[in-house]
Amino acid sequence: ILCPYHYTITPPIPLPLITLFDIRIRTWISNPSVETEWAAGRVSHLQEGGEAAMKYLLRLQQAHRDYALGAEEEPEPSELDPHAATVVLDRLQDAGNVGAILRSASAFGFKQVVAIKGTAGLWSPKVLRAGMGAHFGLKLIESASAENLQSLKIPLLGTDVHEGPYLHDMLKQGGLAQKCAWVLGHEGQGVSAEIMALVTQKIRIAQPGGEESLNVATAAAICLHASATSM
Repeated sequence: ILCPYHYTITPPIPLPLITLFDIRIRTWISNPSVETEWAAGRVSHLQEGGEAAMKYLLRLQQAHRDYALGAEEEPEPSELDPHAATVVLDRLQDAGNVGAILRSASAFGFKQVVAIKGTAGLWSPKVLRAGMGAHFGLKLIESASAENLQSLKIPLLGTDVHEGPYLHDMLKQGGLAQKCAWVLGHEGQGVSAEIMALVTQKIRIAQPGGEESLNVATAAAICLHASATSM
């Protein structure tokens, strides 16, 4: 459901809560504790979906407190779904990039995001702001390792500047899997050698304008859209 501020809230979040977020999400960003407390009180009166929404709001509040206090405790790891369409973030540093990728993942049906240890915190305030509600519909796994990726039962695809077939050629030939795991690497260093060794297919994005590389969030949007629309 697309709200006026252009973030997406995925059902079964109840419709009254969507209206609530239309009014309050921007104010929460500037004053999370006050707004989360207000919203939690309102959500407690919703009969349908109230408990799930309450948990989410309280998670936002706790995330803000943790980062404001400099807490270093890592969240409890979620169980990885080996068959889910997945986005793997390998040590991405920029919170804006991470949040933008979460939005693309949610939009294009990649419901699982695995962040390798060293990636910007998925629940940090800046990532939450850039995600614009994408966190609602995603399964987020933080502090993962290359070993965790070995349990995935879907193809691992990675972008490369110099190697592999072009993405548009794979689309034309019908060789791009819809359900896969796209691996996106560090803004400056790219995908680590350890994780690249697990990639089953390297893929290039054509850049006829002559640029050497793309912003990682831009590359992610192109790749995820291609998989989502492949036949």
